[in-house]
Amino acid sequence: MSNTFKVKARDTSCLARTGLLETRHGPVETPVFMPVASQGTVKALTHAILDELGSQIILVNSYHLFLRPGVDLIEKLGGLHRYISWPKAILSDSGGFQVYSLSPLVKISEEGVRFSSHLDGKKIFLTPEEAVRIQARLGTDIMMCLDYFPSYPYTEEQVAHSVELTGRWARRCREEFDHLQPGTQLWGITQGGVLWPYREKSLEEITALDFHGYALGGLGIGEPKSQLYEILEKSNRLLPEDRPRYLMGMGYIEDILEAVERGVDFFDCVLPTRNARNGTLFTSEGRISIKNQKYADDPRPPDPACQCYTCRNFSRAYLRHLYERNEISSAILNTIHNLYYYLDIFKKIRQSIESNSFQSFKKAIIEKNLGE
Repeated sequence: MSNTFKVKARDTSCLARTGLLETRHGPVETPVFMPVASQGTVKALTHAILDELGSQIILVNSYHLFLRPGVDLIEKLGGLHRYISWPKAILSDSGGFQVYSLSPLVKISEEGVRFSSHLDGKKIFLTPEEAVRIQARLGTDIMMCLDYFPSYPYTEEQVAHSVELTGRWARRCREEFDHLQPGTQLWGITQGGVLWPYREKSLEEITALDFHGYALGGLGIGEPKSQLYEILEKSNRLLPEDRPRYLMGMGYIEDILEAVERGVDFFDCVLPTRNARNGTLFTSEGRISIKNQKYADDPRPPDPACQCYTCRNFSRAYLRHLYERNEISSAILNTIHNLYYYLDIFKKIRQSIESNSFQSFKKAIIEKNLGE
């Protein structure tokens, strides 16, 4: 596959790097955080706000969009970018994780996944080929292969099965992708949990298929952090230097910094937006729970060091009042702040790598990010 990614700078003290990914809907500077827009929207935000916050790319869920409103409708109305009116890059996941986690009575076979819609119980059969076709019809910039991984804790036998199946499915996704119009990208997903021999086997199989980018799947699901970091370091040393690396579903800043240090480029997670709606705000001094009684008459902004719209205009007391009254604006203002915080951290991560000061930046952030 043609290469669409270039490494721009490296920090000499570790594997951290900045890069530039070219997509049909504009460039993406890495390391990058992708806000999750499962249904075609980041909850509580308009796209105008998202753009103002500096989001370069969003992640959508092809499983949810396949069920509602349906691929036929989205295609009829000009594809996903036009349908949701988002002009920048979009990454779509295959929906495999949602199939396994939301659908009752999932049956996994060599051919694909048979499951019931979590909405109405309708029987659906999803093959690797169909997963690619669905994403292609949505018109996203980056598509993900259909993969499979067991929940943690897992047995060696389960991990071995997931690696074998994911590898064969990836090959079928690759063959289906070859029939599509050029312009979009297909990324492969490696499995193997934290069992290195299996992860290594998966890395060898998936990279041999020559995808535009590579994801590390089946991590951050409960395994010890020390094992997670070891797998990241070993994996990134085996992945091609000239392709982007994506750690799926990893959201805590501390984990993100450890992953960046080991060479990861792409991240996504619902953590900042979901926590915002639940009243937890991430700040330069750690996490705060805005529902706490002690903020009832606190005139300070959530984060005095933050320049987001929320912090420039509103007090902790007011934000607590909105949360307690269950006002819609509570979710909006909290989400603006949390996403600003995340996207600003990533901007500073890129700057620190380019100035060869990532390690000192990481240390300062982790020391302040220990929470309330």
